[in-house]
Amino acid sequence: MSITSRITVSAVAAAVGTAALAGCGTPGGGADAKTVTLVSHDSFNVSKSVLAAFEKESGYKVKILKGGDAGKAVNQAILSKGNPQGDVFFGIDNTLLSRGLNEGVFSPYEAKGLADVPAGLQLDKGEHRVTPLDYGDICVNYDRGYFARHKTAPPKTFDDLLEPRYKGLLVTENSATSSPGLAFQLGTIATYGQDGWQDYWKKLKANGVEVVDGWEQAYYERFSGSAAGKGKGDKPLVVSYASSPPVEVLGKKPAPKEAPTGVATGTCFRQIEFGGLLKGAKNEKGGKALLDFLVSKEFQEDVPLKMFVNPARKDAKVPELFTKYGATIDKPTTLPPETITKNREQWIKQWSSLVLK
Repeated sequence: MSITSRITVSAVAAAVGTAALAGCGTPGGGADAKTVTLVSHDSFNVSKSVLAAFEKESGYKVKILKGGDAGKAVNQAILSKGNPQGDVFFGIDNTLLSRGLNEGVFSPYEAKGLADVPAGLQLDKGEHRVTPLDYGDICVNYDRGYFARHKTAPPKTFDDLLEPRYKGLLVTENSATSSPGLAFQLGTIATYGQDGWQDYWKKLKANGVEVVDGWEQAYYERFSGSAAGKGKGDKPLVVSYASSPPVEVLGKKPAPKEAPTGVATGTCFRQIEFGGLLKGAKNEKGGKALLDFLVSKEFQEDVPLKMFVNPARKDAKVPELFTKYGATIDKPTTLPPETITKNREQWIKQWSSLVLK
């Protein structure tokens, strides 16, 4: 979810109808003092009632501009720095954070409610250029039905994905254009080290991994377990979120005992998503109010079933559907932000050379 994303998981749910409920303005829509513009990735979503309550209370009309997958949206924010498309950016994560900070995309602002966000999520705590808004775990998801029909156990770990029985079954996202794709790569680096991850990817490529540009294409078009994709994909393994399975259960009656998709819990990397006030925002006051709203308990409790990632606030309640059908990852892989900062561009180039050629 955004992670993302997603799941955005980053997040994971399709952002259906967001433009209709919030409006799709033109770049610079924040010029109107009564309008505040949020720039984000395609998976941003919020309940109409929650957004309407903020608009009524604050007096601002929110416009939402979506820029594709998180990687593409961040790149666009960098290209337009100083003359941003909007006032607030939502969806830069810990895999891409230093890129935005080093490029000076954000203006410092300490959002109200930040005291209720765990310190471990506040990776820019000293300067408050960005505010943590959600987190999730990027993991391989599997189609339970496929493995039941083939009487084969699904994979559990990175090592398992190299086994011949999983040849040609996995689709992942491009590390250069997708935050889940990059997070998955970082998970392999955290697992196999800087001396071993490239050899792992050589083997994964030999085992038939497919690479697509972004999460939505991977999950909705290529993954066989996506209800929204009506099972048209032929890949029973996809890089998504530990919180993806609940979306496959949402609205089903009677509720099943388990989700039709599962999570390979030994393939997970922790992703934290942030929002920030864009430097040069035309409606800075409105942008600050919008950031306060994104940290508010009302928005945070809306996050799980709208973007299928975990709220950043520790006092935000998470619905039973989310906890019952999603996977809890006790020990996700992770890397220090400074390590990602130092090596990310080189790692992406090496990955591209290994996998895309």
